[in-house]
Amino acid sequence: MKLPLGLIQWTEGTDGRKLEEYVLRLESLGFEELWLPEIAGREPFSTAGYLLAKTTKIKISSGIANVYARDADASAQAANTLNEFSDGRFSLGLGVSHPLLVEPRGHEWVPPVKKMNSYLDRLKDAPLQSPLASKPAEIVIAGHAPGLQKVAANKADGLFLFLQTVETVKNAKAIIGPEKSLPVAVRCVLDDNPTSARDLARKACAFYMSLPAYHRVWSSLGFEEADWSNGGSDRLVDAICAWGDSETIKKKLKSYIDAGATQLVIYPCNPGEDYKPDSALSVGWHWELLEALS
Repeated sequence: MKLPLGLIQWTEGTDGRKLEEYVLRLESLGFEELWLPEIAGREPFSTAGYLLAKTTKIKISSGIANVYARDADASAQAANTLNEFSDGRFSLGLGVSHPLLVEPRGHEWVPPVKKMNSYLDRLKDAPLQSPLASKPAEIVIAGHAPGLQKVAANKADGLFLFLQTVETVKNAKAIIGPEKSLPVAVRCVLDDNPTSARDLARKACAFYMSLPAYHRVWSSLGFEEADWSNGGSDRLVDAICAWGDSETIKKKLKSYIDAGATQLVIYPCNPGEDYKPDSALSVGWHWELLEALS
């Protein structure tokens, strides 16, 4: 079985010319989609426009654009423009982010369900005076808890999950239903040594291990504070990451498909990467892993 693969990749460590080369290489490997994250680096919509102009098949999407960074009208305009010019190869991935990332920008934190509901309502009614894309952009929202998943079921085309268990995927699929897309991002370590593989996974996931939004979801599945403290327990690391040789990783990834995922968004853990506890960025391109999984 050929797995439906996407990639989530920070581009900040890659200059423009190399970035074009790398995305063309990713396209040649058969990856369906490249998801562009957003914190404080390259602006995802302009980056997507550049890369869509350089490619022919692969989708280039925001994964995940911060709804506090631009209003719904701006997102609607960008999504329509990008899909108009690329013949439908852009998905509008949206997320509410986290207080520690939005409050320093001068925004007042709003409860996630309230914020996303109002944002999607305005997105639907935003005025568009440019030519309409022949295929509207798919709207995919990030949401790990049932509240946002119900918003996705009612007002979006899909749900994006990140650093979650197979059980979370099953629960989410039951909420959003069979017709919605469900891309699932999974941190992957190409290493069959349990000690070194888990150590790298812990370093790569350190930023996310500190976030209360993830704690709440994991605790609903029976994990406890001890599981995400001190870098993360083996049990939690094994539940939210895929490590081993390529066949072992593929087997774990297939379990997400069996649970309802429609795309596996690979998030590589790079050996030798200088992961910092307060940073989510992984800027290297792990071609050994990407080629092994394609």
